[in-house]
Amino acid sequence: MYVAPSLLSANFLRLEDELKKICAAKADLLHIDVMDGHFVPNLSFGPCVFKDIQSVSSIPLDIHLMVKNVSFFVDLFLPLKPKFLSFHIEEEKHPIRLCEYIRKNGSCAGIVLNPHTPVSSIQHLIDYVDLVLLMSVNPGFSAQEFLPLVYDKIRELRELIDKKNAKVFIEVDGGVNGLNAPDLDEAGADILVAGSYIFSSNDYENSIKSLKLEF
Repeated sequence: MYVAPSLLSANFLRLEDELKKICAAKADLLHIDVMDGHFVPNLSFGPCVFKDIQSVSSIPLDIHLMVKNVSFFVDLFLPLKPKFLSFHIEEEKHPIRLCEYIRKNGSCAGIVLNPHTPVSSIQHLIDYVDLVLLMSVNPGFSAQEFLPLVYDKIRELRELIDKKNAKVFIEVDGGVNGLNAPDLDEAGADILVAGSYIFSSNDYENSIKSLKLEF
C-alpha cells in the first residue's frame, strides 16, 4: 500500500516543518488538492506554492484538480512535473485527448470519480489512464466521514482493470484512517490519501505505517 498525505490538512503556518516531517515519515506521494471555488465550494493552491515546496521536499507530487476549465489548470501544473495529474471525469468533455496530453508531457494521467459517479462511466478510458482516484467523500473539504459505498466501487474497478490486464493504480481519498485501511486493501486499493488522520496525529510515521498495514 502506498500513502499520500493530503497537504490540505497541514498547518500552513509551519508548512516547511510539516513537509520535512512527512518526508521523514516515509510518505510515498504528496497529495495536492487544487480547488477553484467553482467545481467545489473552496479555494486552495496555485502552482507558485509548489515550486517552492519542491525545494524542501523530494516526495513526488500527486495533483488532484477539482476545477472547471480543466485544460487550463493542466497547463498551469504540468511544468511542476508531478508524478500524477488527475482531473474529474464529471467536468472534462474530452478525457482521452487530455490524458494523452498529460502523458506526452511527462506525467501520469489520472481520472477522478465523485462518490456517486459510476465506474461504468470510465470503462472506455482504462487503457488511457495510469490512475483512477475514487472519492470516498464529497470533494471540497477535509475531515469528512468515509462513505462505505466506495468499497463496492473499488471492487468493481479492480475487476475492470484486471479484466483488461491494465496497469492502473486505484487511489482512494476521503475519510481514510487506520481502521478502514485493511478493508480498503482487501477491496483492491493501491494508494490511500489521508489528511486529517495524519496531520492531526502526534506521530506522522506511525500514522503512515498504520495505513501501509505495517503493524
